[in-house]
Amino acid sequence: MGVSNSAVVRLLLVTDRRLSGDLPGAVARALSGAPPGEVGVILREKDLPGRPLLALARRLREVTARHQAPLLVADRADVARAAGADGVHLPARGLPPVDARRLLGPEAWITHSVHGPGDLEAARGADALLFGAVFGAPGKEAAGTAALARLVEAADRPVFAIGGITEARVPDVMRAGASGIACIRAVFAAPDPGAATRGLLAALGVR
Repeated sequence: MGVSNSAVVRLLLVTDRRLSGDLPGAVARALSGAPPGEVGVILREKDLPGRPLLALARRLREVTARHQAPLLVADRADVARAAGADGVHLPARGLPPVDARRLLGPEAWITHSVHGPGDLEAARGADALLFGAVFGAPGKEAAGTAALARLVEAADRPVFAIGGITEARVPDVMRAGASGIACIRAVFAAPDPGAATRGLLAALGVR
């Protein structure tokens, strides 16, 4: 495993190379100027087979290590381990967190997607949860901040809000009890990923 700063992460950047073209370059720009450990990266490229995904993960590992940012690989604990990533992000119906930890070790940072309190049992053993889509996303209806608040109340670990999160909407999800936010388009579709990241961190109260 690499950087171990997951305890203070407030912002998770979820990748989509279709939005950014040069993904390692976009991640580097996004992390530029961000305080060490405040921003993490989830490599989520579901269409990539194992070998190209591993090659991309290793390139991102170099970028995130320079910026002291934890790197997670979505759904592929094997790729996370081979790339020396800090952990794995698991989908709601993915590998159980306890099994992912057996593969990655006790220091791994494991996050898990949930869509409501009914998913909490499947997420048992994860360090943090991603709940959404709060404000909607392509192909997904908006769950809303009231549902986020109910999930936060039922959960016993940090909850990150995802889905349509923008700088202007950060106060709403923080009032609902979120510990942090996770974003895709807000950063990787932005003309300046670095400025977008800094704006989101400022909205979270990180200077």
